[in-house]
Amino acid sequence: MSATLTPALFGLLTGLSLIIAIGAQNAYLLRLGIAGRARVVLPAVAVCAGSDAVLILAGVLGLGAFVQSVPVALTLIRVIGSAFLFWYAFEAARRAWRPSGEVLELGTPSSGAAVGVRRVVVTMAALTWLNPHVYLDTVILLGSIANGQPTGRWWWVAGAVLASVIWFTALGFGARLLRPVFARPIAWRVLDAIIAVVMVAIGLRIAIGL
Repeated sequence: MSATLTPALFGLLTGLSLIIAIGAQNAYLLRLGIAGRARVVLPAVAVCAGSDAVLILAGVLGLGAFVQSVPVALTLIRVIGSAFLFWYAFEAARRAWRPSGEVLELGTPSSGAAVGVRRVVVTMAALTWLNPHVYLDTVILLGSIANGQPTGRWWWVAGAVLASVIWFTALGFGARLLRPVFARPIAWRVLDAIIAVVMVAIGLRIAIGL
């Protein structure tokens, strides 16, 4: 492979290995994508991919060293982030246990209701930026890997950023293929129950500093 393609492919694979795991971002984006409304899916995907690009670039440019030198900042983010995740888990559990008249708060494809774009953007930004692991994994880890490349550092960065764009776009817009399954209210209740468990697990992991 060429000196350009090799680091770009390595960056792509490394980026995918970190973001494909089930997480708060992915769970929320999946729920948005199943509803199939581009007006909220597109900005959500943009927030996810754009945030990853900014964080990766920040890591390459040296923010990782700053983050490591100010542990109190990560502690503050850990407290706020875990509290936010617990709140979101409670909301998901409430929907699963006792759904309101609308099966899906975002609005099912057959209903006229839909959550506002601003709310989606704020929620997705919180799920992204209030997660201390995003600074450990994306800023410090990916930044150090990128800076450790003997050649083609910026091609590696391009590959990692492309991984985020590909994954979040595929998840957000591909989730609509699951619509037939979620035509039944019970499917939404099961999904919300799973999301609640995921959010609690991530919140606990953040709270105890793992």
